[in-house]
Amino acid sequence: MKSLLSIRIDDKQLQAVKTNAHRLQVSQTEYVKRAIELLNQKIERQERKQRLESASQRVREESLRVNQEFGRIEHDPED
Repeated sequence: MKSLLSIRIDDKQLQAVKTNAHRLQVSQTEYVKRAIELLNQKIERQERKQRLESASQRVREESLRVNQEFGRIEHDPED
């Protein structure tokens, strides 16, 4: 399904759209669609990066905890 989106942009932005669309030999609509898609992809990458960094931090903290436990076992064996 396709929907219509109406936006208001200033003259400078519109001129940039026209100029760049012409350079790429695409319609203004196609240019704006591509720009939206690129921004959506950028945001998705940023969110994925944040999730991975958060997971990595949790794993790092757990690894440090496990290493500390092993360190105590090595220095104070129970047998």
